[in-house]
Amino acid sequence: MVLVLCSGEEPWNGLLIPTDHQFHDDILKDFKGMVQHPVLKKWLYLPEASEDFETVAMDLLEAIRLGDQRIGIEPKPRGSRKRKS
Repeated sequence: MVLVLCSGEEPWNGLLIPTDHQFHDDILKDFKGMVQHPVLKKWLYLPEASEDFETVAMDLLEAIRLGDQRIGIEPKPRGSRKRKS
């Protein structure tokens, strides 16, 4: 998973970028306008209201296309749920 597009009320209106905490500082330096998501602290967030949203979003997409290893996570498999009888 490398990117989630959200359309709703803040802080759920923009791009959510899943990444590990170790990469936050570098990514925040490279992509202006991004912040740590206030709810999902492990993820970064580019609010749609950001002044340069389109430019930063395109730069982010290009980094993903080029295989930027700082961006993205491998979702953990869901465990099987036991049904209560």
